[in-house]
Amino acid sequence: MFFGQTRSIRVIYLAGLLGLAGTAPVSAAASQGPPVNWPTNTLSLADCLNLAFTQNSAVLRSQTELDATYGLAIQTKAIVLPKVQIVGNYQAVDEASIDKLKVSDLGAGLNGMPSFSFDYAYQNWSAKIQVVQSLYEGGRMASALRTARLSKDQALASHHAIVADTMLAVRIAYDDVLLAEDQINVQEASVKLLDQELENTTRRFEAGTVPRFNVLRAEVELANARPRLIRARNAYRISKNKLADLLGFRVPQEIWEDLPLQLSGKLGAEPYAVELPSAIARALEQRTELQALRKAQALGDEAVKNAQAGYRPSVQVFGGYGTRNSSFDKDLTYILDGWFAGAQMSWNLFDGLSTKGKIDEARARRRQADVNLDSTTRQIELEVRTAYSNFIEAREVLESQKKVQEQAEEALRLAIARSDAGTGTQLDVLSAQTSLTEARTTQVMALRDYSVARARLERAIGEGLFSAAPPPAPTP
Repeated sequence: MFFGQTRSIRVIYLAGLLGLAGTAPVSAAASQGPPVNWPTNTLSLADCLNLAFTQNSAVLRSQTELDATYGLAIQTKAIVLPKVQIVGNYQAVDEASIDKLKVSDLGAGLNGMPSFSFDYAYQNWSAKIQVVQSLYEGGRMASALRTARLSKDQALASHHAIVADTMLAVRIAYDDVLLAEDQINVQEASVKLLDQELENTTRRFEAGTVPRFNVLRAEVELANARPRLIRARNAYRISKNKLADLLGFRVPQEIWEDLPLQLSGKLGAEPYAVELPSAIARALEQRTELQALRKAQALGDEAVKNAQAGYRPSVQVFGGYGTRNSSFDKDLTYILDGWFAGAQMSWNLFDGLSTKGKIDEARARRRQADVNLDSTTRQIELEVRTAYSNFIEAREVLESQKKVQEQAEEALRLAIARSDAGTGTQLDVLSAQTSLTEARTTQVMALRDYSVARARLERAIGEGLFSAAPPPAPTP
């Protein structure tokens, strides 16, 4: 059963998350896209869940979003790190547009000074390499580090939620395939019983012990049972197509009807004890959707601090080495070079109320984050209550069906025996056969509903495949 395989699934899931933690979060298998080859082996639920983690389109999209967020986190931290720049420049101007200064002798040997003149280059070039480091940005630097960390944590929590939703969908689709397969068995058994009844009735009619009416009634009952078998087979085909889509498989075009997708699982019902107050408390603590919204609140606080930094000055220091040609010599190879260093400060004393507008916007979005968290908290509480109620219903229905199938089989056996002895009627046998089919159908439906209800309750609580607090990805 699936519940005994939870550990292996969680290990593979967490290993996948660690693969997402580096500079290239998408795993190699995921980056290559869904495989073309169709699976030839039988698949357990654990196999399907692991395949969905690496191939499901929703998970792959979430992984790319995680990649993008990690890139944004690196951009956010850039304000703290120094910038190394290489700057080059070349300029040529019309020589006639240069204002030249000439000093010639004002009389022969005035004051004994020789005559001289200034010459100007009409081509100029320069090159320099410099390092610029911010020292103070009004609080933006410390906020940038916190924002980068919070952004990654929020993206990872959102990714966990998408993966959990996908795994729930796979569990339900897997159970639907098992249900459809069992329904085929039930309807085939029903058709077989009715076919035997038709044979027995026909034999008795030929012997002259029953009227033609009994044969017609048996034929009608058999004809009415065949559409149910046809519908069960169609449901089986459709359910396998849905599961294959969730697993990210490309269905071969040459397959027209039944997919060659074989499952090894069986419908079952293992005990699961949970109380509603405890379930709600655990959901509010463990649901990754709430964790993401709490990170959104913290990001809102950082956005306010970043906006308020617009009222404060910005200070940087710089230094480097540069080279250029002389401005007073036309020879471009006459080079002047040397080091330089300095500091610069800028302070907007009035920016047209731009900073005030940014602060107002950030504070409004921070209040919006509070509203979103409160609304989602109430929705999750409702989700847990609904899932718990549905689970209780499924468990009670399953309990009520424990002995019904055995009783229906015994009732059919007695009805056939009475009919053979001449003390019963054909109607008794047909009614008993119908009751047995209904009992078998209700039994498999109850098993499927219990399994699905449990899966939905575990998802609502935030448990099942995933631990309460998945380890965050390390800082790239």
